[in-house]
Amino acid sequence: MSRTERLVAELAQQPPVMSVRTAAAWALVSQYTSFAIQFATSIVLARWFITPAQLGLFSIAFAAVTLVAFLQDFGVTRYINGERDLTVDKLHTAFTVSVAFAWGVAFLAILASGAIADFYHDPAMRPVALVIACSYLLVPLAIVPQATCQRRMDYKSNTMIEVGSALANAAVAITLAVFGYGALALAWGAFAQQAARLAVSQWRAGLMLPWPLRIGGAAPLLRLGGTNSAQAVCNSITGRAPELVIGRLLDNVAVGLFARASGLALQLRLLVAGAVTGVFYPAFRRVRDNGEPLGPPYLRVVAAYTGITWPAMAGIAVLAEPIIHLLYGERWIAAAPLLGWVALSQLCYVALPLNGDLPLLLDRMKSLIRRNVIETAASVLLLALTAPFGLIWVAISRFGHGVIFMAIYAPLMKDMLGFRWRELGVIYARSLMVTAAAIAPVLLSYQLWAPAAAAGALQMVVTAGTGALLWLAALRLVGHPLYAEIIGMLGELLTALRRNRTQPARP
Repeated sequence: MSRTERLVAELAQQPPVMSVRTAAAWALVSQYTSFAIQFATSIVLARWFITPAQLGLFSIAFAAVTLVAFLQDFGVTRYINGERDLTVDKLHTAFTVSVAFAWGVAFLAILASGAIADFYHDPAMRPVALVIACSYLLVPLAIVPQATCQRRMDYKSNTMIEVGSALANAAVAITLAVFGYGALALAWGAFAQQAARLAVSQWRAGLMLPWPLRIGGAAPLLRLGGTNSAQAVCNSITGRAPELVIGRLLDNVAVGLFARASGLALQLRLLVAGAVTGVFYPAFRRVRDNGEPLGPPYLRVVAAYTGITWPAMAGIAVLAEPIIHLLYGERWIAAAPLLGWVALSQLCYVALPLNGDLPLLLDRMKSLIRRNVIETAASVLLLALTAPFGLIWVAISRFGHGVIFMAIYAPLMKDMLGFRWRELGVIYARSLMVTAAAIAPVLLSYQLWAPAAAAGALQMVVTAGTGALLWLAALRLVGHPLYAEIIGMLGELLTALRRNRTQPARP
């Protein structure tokens, strides 16, 4: 029996490696550790080695390349995690399609590197874009191995993959930045990240290669891949358009400032809630396959996301100026108001989690694509209208886009999952109350201690810590569903730790 056959047999016959809560806990460990590495790296680079202009150069090249590179997955991860009956032949087909499509996209990105530099009238952008594009040649050999880890809920392996790739990025980027490579240091860091992801995912999956090549039975994957690609294009345009528009209308410094603000806000959002998205997709597949209603578990996910992320993002918004000043220094201070608005926009995006995943799982692809197109058009229109007025208006447009995002996707999720508006509204109201409790100490300190421009590290730590305690108390007082989830997750972790201590060591 081949490695692939053994793996498929395990996926089909064995129960999940861990429960949803334990998988979520491992995912959080992965996200926290990866974030700590990336966060520390960004501070070191920004304070001593990378200027706003150099970050802007890298951000434009990265945004331009990933406009097409985001197509590489082609829905393969979702296919492997969502397929009811995954066989050896289907896995080989998925791997073949993944490699063929992803390498085609990578070669297209490589050929486009010169055109990107010409469009922005910056010859220094070509080598940066070329290195980033070459890194995507490594991506397809990691997609299927990592997807199989997710399907069997093996988030210990997923943690190794994410942390290993973050370490590789940090080590290479800092080393090359010390030697004065500037934007190229960031590009080679991105290359090292993909190389490490490939090596660790292959190790954890037991060396999976796309041989023998097989395209038979690819129709379901191609249908899903077409929808996934359309969604990826829309998401890529929405996510990368600000850097591309700012780079064309303003300059690299402006791009660097916006990239610092938006990147920090996104990193912190993913730190808080993004890690568990991959856990919930296979979990919802099991609920669907069992014929159980999806509304109640979805509302619990909404409660978890908003109960954690809203207070965190609101806290970042009110602490934006001291955060930028203390972490990155005076030359980045113009990013502070941008960070405030971008952080507030994240409240909207997390209010309807899995909006791009569950429609695919429940065969609502056409409805999803229509909304993706409308949302993307709204994003680009808002950018076109606000960019001529300066960076702050671009940041405000992201909050406006978030409001439109909620208006577009909320009806789809309600119709598809069968929950009631009142149920969703109650969750939002409770999350708003715990958010107000969490940020109250910060706002009060600006009146009684020092204003935002003069706030120091001690004021940040004291008010943030007090806010965290008030947040936890508010969860209990308002009867927020997240409180029970936190207690349940802690209980499972303690049980797992006790079990590990009592198990005899293997000879």
